[in-house]
Amino acid sequence: MAVSPRTPGPRLPAHPDPELDRILRGGLPHELAYAFGGPFHLLLPDRFEANAAAFRAALAEAGVDGLVHYAKKANKAAAWIERCAATGTGVDVAAAGELREALGHGVRGEHIVVTGPAKADDLLRVAVLQGCLIAVDALDELDRVIALARATRPARLLLRRLPPAQPRSRFGLDDAELGTALARCEEARDAVRMEGFSFHLSGYAVQPRAELAGDLVDLCLKARAAGLPADRISIGGGFAVDYAAAGDWERFLREQGPGDYHAGKSFTTSDFYPYHSPVAGADALRAVLATRPRGGTTTLAARLKDAGITLLLEPGRALLDRAGCTVFTVRGVKERDGYGILTVDGTSLSLSEQWFNSEYLPDPVLLTAGDRPAGPPFRACVGGATCLESDLLTWRKVVHPTRPHPGDLLVYPNTAGYQMDSNESPFHDLPLPPKVVLDTAGGRTRWRLDRHPAT
Repeated sequence: MAVSPRTPGPRLPAHPDPELDRILRGGLPHELAYAFGGPFHLLLPDRFEANAAAFRAALAEAGVDGLVHYAKKANKAAAWIERCAATGTGVDVAAAGELREALGHGVRGEHIVVTGPAKADDLLRVAVLQGCLIAVDALDELDRVIALARATRPARLLLRRLPPAQPRSRFGLDDAELGTALARCEEARDAVRMEGFSFHLSGYAVQPRAELAGDLVDLCLKARAAGLPADRISIGGGFAVDYAAAGDWERFLREQGPGDYHAGKSFTTSDFYPYHSPVAGADALRAVLATRPRGGTTTLAARLKDAGITLLLEPGRALLDRAGCTVFTVRGVKERDGYGILTVDGTSLSLSEQWFNSEYLPDPVLLTAGDRPAGPPFRACVGGATCLESDLLTWRKVVHPTRPHPGDLLVYPNTAGYQMDSNESPFHDLPLPPKVVLDTAGGRTRWRLDRHPAT
């Protein structure tokens, strides 16, 4: 039986955001769409700064000495790095270009952590010269750092541990490699300062992070016994973002099915990002600090304080929560097989969840152009402007409040974390969506283009 475009389907509204709603309903998005002639991203750096402050507050409440580093890979806009430089927030980089951007926008070398596998020599050279903290991922990389440090200046480093719970990960040093690395650091005390250990875990569970952090505390104490400084650990990122209310997320997962997606597309729900998280952002850090590591009688926070260890964090998505959205203009509307197909003026390459064979699920918001009577709800998927069948921004047949028309806007909420540029491409010679920085200080909304070279 054919499904009418007016047939209700599963919805997943993002958390209400009155401030952003005021900006969107004020006419600015339509003006910017006219000016740029294509899709664009809106950035709210005040939100980024507030999120970073919330992480610092969680550390202070627990009495833990810590440093927050923004994981730059989550969004390459310069606006975030400018705020990091102004507030003393650190930056986590993994490529020479990212390091140059951070330094060029005023972030001090000692506030930069360099991560990633098999780092290029040009990245290591600048990192050593600028006093960055290098998370060493392999023994051959450690040898290169030592050689470079002896030729230039002493290097600061962490040893990245392979998580025992993820033994097939391609990142980090196993126990035998860690022992070898520590011995080499002892032999090369003239060239390197081994400041501690790091890890990065997949997923968002609290207990495994606290337990592995406790293991790193023990490693620091052992390294100190061998005469190494070992006064800090990094637990990476993995702090979830809460996009939607619990009831809406549970209802969506319960109601959605193969018939709700264009062309019979199906998704494994376990591959969806957990768009509702009961413990997210800085509250997730509070939960980690309040957890007792395996076999321990005190919390992780108490263990860190007792051992005099500084806790390093590298959140990305969590610092960008509600700090941006992405705007597309509707080009055309058709009906096929009982539902609508919208075509917008951008591509799915600018909404990067598709890169993970998944779907960005928070409902886009429809902003109509001009005044017209509202019609009944209209169910439609959202396609991009390329010639590829698979170029779908939203495979799901989203329930829009009325039938969209060409010239209307679709606003995807809360896209600053990983969605904007993880998979961007000027395919078809289409320009990359510019990033527009909003300044709302003093109750007045002003905008400018982001200062990143690719904007």
